[in-house]
Amino acid sequence: MKIREAAVAGQFYPASPEEIRRMFGYFNEMLEKSIRDPKLLETKTRAVIVPHAGYIFSGFTANVAHRLLGNSGVKRVVVIGPSHRVYLTGTSVSEYDLYETPLGDLPVDRSFATELIQKFGLSFIPDAHHEHSTEVQMPFIKTYLPDARVVELVYGDENPKNLAPVIEWALGDPETGVVISTDLSHYYDIEKAKALDAICLDAVSKLDPSELHRGCEACGKIGVEAMLIAARNLGLEPLILDYRTSADASGDESQVVGYMSAAFI
Repeated sequence: MKIREAAVAGQFYPASPEEIRRMFGYFNEMLEKSIRDPKLLETKTRAVIVPHAGYIFSGFTANVAHRLLGNSGVKRVVVIGPSHRVYLTGTSVSEYDLYETPLGDLPVDRSFATELIQKFGLSFIPDAHHEHSTEVQMPFIKTYLPDARVVELVYGDENPKNLAPVIEWALGDPETGVVISTDLSHYYDIEKAKALDAICLDAVSKLDPSELHRGCEACGKIGVEAMLIAARNLGLEPLILDYRTSADASGDESQVVGYMSAAFI
């Protein structure tokens, strides 16, 4: 049995299950105190965009989206993120059997992964899957959809128009959810970061893939663009859930990273 061992536990997120649970509890306490419309927390969605930085910086933003995804009760979650460690052409689909998390292993839906490989001509490149953009999502999935299976896709030099049909096909199954992983701008001062991130947020809120190319510097822009194309084709409406920068946690406004979460309903 092939296990995708946790690679960034203790770095991007706690290695201790108790500490993860405490963090998620804190995020939910913050959310419930600050939310203007409590009915938002009842929203059901099967497609979200989430950040992938350390939980201290982006965990609150990601948690909002994963909590709403949990309302859907889907049985399978396709997690799609950009490769940061290795260069690859196209998209790799994980063919591991289990995905390790500190909260317990998540089973990989091997049959669904095989269908994706066969239907869309994808492949499995093991080196691409020691990837934090996808891994940091798994403890959230284990928390909010504890019985779900996962399918991990990591892309490199990919055309969003090739990835969009994969998302559409996945969402054609009512028991499948999709998580698109991205951070926004990196290491600008706070004003510059907010200006660049506003382009990304506007593109998502308008379902306008072309606007992403007017200055959005999201590291997962390919995945976001594919999601916007798929959402338009499927008639989904976007909902921006949260936006903040690393300065909200660190207080340092000289070099910040931007984070957004969104749902499609």
